[in-house]
Parts: sequence; C-alpha cells; structure tokens
Amino acid sequence: MASNRRTNTNFGGTTNSNRPTEASTPPTETTLRVECLERQKEIDDWLPITSSRNAKWWYSAFHNVTAMVGAGVGVCIVYMVTGGQSLKKFHELVCQDWSTIRLPVFIMIFASSHFVLSHLPNFNSISLISLVAAVMSLSYSTISWTTTATKGVQEDVQYGYKAGTTADTVLNFFTGLGGIAFSYAGHSVVLEIQATLPSTTSNPSKDPMWKGVMVAYVVVALCYFPLALVGYGIFGNDVSDNILISLKTPVSAITLANLFVVMHVIGSYQIFAMPVFDMVETFLVKKLNFKPSSILRFILRNVTALTMFIAIMIPFFGGLLAFFGGFAFAPTTYFLPCIIWLVIYKPKRFGLSWRTNWVCIVPGFILMILSSIGGLRQIILESKDYSFFS
Repeated sequence: MASNRRTNTNFGGTTNSNRPTEASTPPTETTLRVECLERQKEIDDWLPITSSRNAKWWYSAFHNVTAMVGAGVGVCIVYMVTGGQSLKKFHELVCQDWSTIRLPVFIMIFASSHFVLSHLPNFNSISLISLVAAVMSLSYSTISWTTTATKGVQEDVQYGYKAGTTADTVLNFFTGLGGIAFSYAGHSVVLEIQATLPSTTSNPSKDPMWKGVMVAYVVVALCYFPLALVGYGIFGNDVSDNILISLKTPVSAITLANLFVVMHVIGSYQIFAMPVFDMVETFLVKKLNFKPSSILRFILRNVTALTMFIAIMIPFFGGLLAFFGGFAFAPTTYFLPCIIWLVIYKPKRFGLSWRTNWVCIVPGFILMILSSIGGLRQIILESKDYSFFS
C-alpha cells in the first residue's frame, strides 16, 4: 500500500523506493492500550479470584457457610490451632493407649493437607471441598448440641461470672466481645466469593449472591444458636471454648464430631487463604512485574508453613479468637465499610445515613480496642504454663 511505502534518498541524489525502512513506526496509543488489556487479561486469568467466573448461586451459599461457621482469619492461624486440637481429641478417643502425643504434632499433621490443597488455582477449584466443609459444619454442630442436651444440667452448674475480681470480669467481657466479633465476621471474604459469580448488566452478580447469603445465614443460625443456648444451659460457665473438648461421651459421636471439625476447618482454611494468595500474587505480578508462573505460585503458596509455625508457638484457641476478632475482623466487618461508604457517597452531614453509619463506626471502633485487649490478656494468661514448641 502507498501509505506503507517510504522513499529513501542516498548521498548521490537518486532514490530507491524498494530499499527497506531503517526505523520502525512507533506503536500507536491504540496498540499500547490493546497490549495493556491483553496483559491484564492474562494476569486476571491466572489469579485465583478472577480466573473463573462461572460459579452458581449455591456456590456462594456453601462458601459463606464454610467461612462463617467455626473460626477463621485472611493468615488462618486459628484454623491451624482448631484443626490440631480436634485431631488430638480424635486421636485420644480412638487410640487411648497412645494419648501422650503433644498438640504441635497434630498441628503439623493438619498443616500437611494444606501443603497440597493450597496449590489449587482458584475459588471454583475448591468448591467441592467447601461443600463438604459446609455439610460437616452443620453435622458436628448438630452432634454437639444434641449430645450435650442428653446429658442434662450438670451438678453445681454456675451461670454467674467466672472471674474472682471486677477487673478480671471486665477483661473476660472484652474477650467475649472478640469471640462474638470473630464468629460473625465470615463476610470479610464476601466480595471475593461474589467475584467468582458471573455478572452482566442485565444479570448482576448481586442477585445470586444475595440468594446464597440468605441460605448461608439460615444454616449458620442452625449451627450457632442451639449450640450456644444448650451448651451454656448444660455446662454453665465451665463450658470450654471448644465445646467438643468438654464432651467425653458417647465416644463414637464425639469422635465423629471431632473428625467433622477437622474436615470443616480444612475447607475453611482454603476459603480464607485464597484471598490472601490473590492479594499477594496480584502485588507480585502487577506491581513488581513478576511473570505469572507455576513456580511463583508454588513458592508463594508454601507460606502455609508460616501459619503452622505461629500456631505451634501460640496454640491458644480462646485468646486467638478474641484477639483476631477484635484486631482483624472488627474493622473490616463493623466500621471500615461504613467509613468507605461515607467517603464515597458523602451524605448530608447529620442526615439519617450519616448518623446511621456513625452509629456503626463508633461501637465498632470501641469493639476493636476492647476485644483486642481482652484477647491479648487471655493469650498471656494461657501462655504462663506453656513452653514454645514443647
């Protein structure tokens, strides 16, 4: 084409229209934009959250159940402790002659499964694991409260404050706030779950997500409320942080329930770990320009070992629950979304929306401070008689 031909002049004054061009045409803005979009698509297709958007609404239901029931944190230390404790209890019930193995060993056994599962590429690839985990959560919760109910109210049961001083009572109250914040903060991964659903202008992902969340909350209520009411009614203030630790009979039911807990927290760990993997992988490939590769993912996903070592160092379920509930989950669940909403929409000062959001922000901030203090104190108390890596 004439527009692509270039006439070159030599020193003798003659022209040679057939001589190849010396300099290439610089890329246009359109070309650069296309290349940028292609690279962005390549990265999105590799990252765990955005690589697959063909999930169904019921995926969001059992993902949310798996995330909310039990205990979890975006580093998953508490899951390591919970899984290790349940494995230890299972072992003690099944192999009573070999019950001297310490908790760190069981935490390492539990962690070994994640050195494999953590290498699954995205949310949809763990859908079956999440479904099994959701079923297990309902199963062990039902076993726990029905078994507890058959025991009847224990002798000398006490329902008052367990602490001997006013200061201890207040601090225990702070710890309890952290546990509540932790238990109901599973929706800290709700956006990542919604990102796996297909979304168009005519069929936005919020519709199937809402349906899944409603189903999830019904299941969560069936897990939490009977267990909380029956457990406290039977054992009073002597109930353990993990009620299955308080139960010893019938052996077969308690053994099965502890096995179900292990299966549940295996799935829960992956639900909470996947957004962490996505965040770190996004930073590496978009900000530091690492090439998306299996080797990069393999090295990164083995960060599971870090959560294992921390769990072995501080395997204190109740204290960790309260501390992370306040320090990590209270901000992301109870007041940071309100602050972000105020910044984006800028409602009328002292209007209804403005006041409503501040009603959430102030108690949420107080909850973060108080429950973190209570949880940290609980960890310190429980660590007095514990030797690290013992």
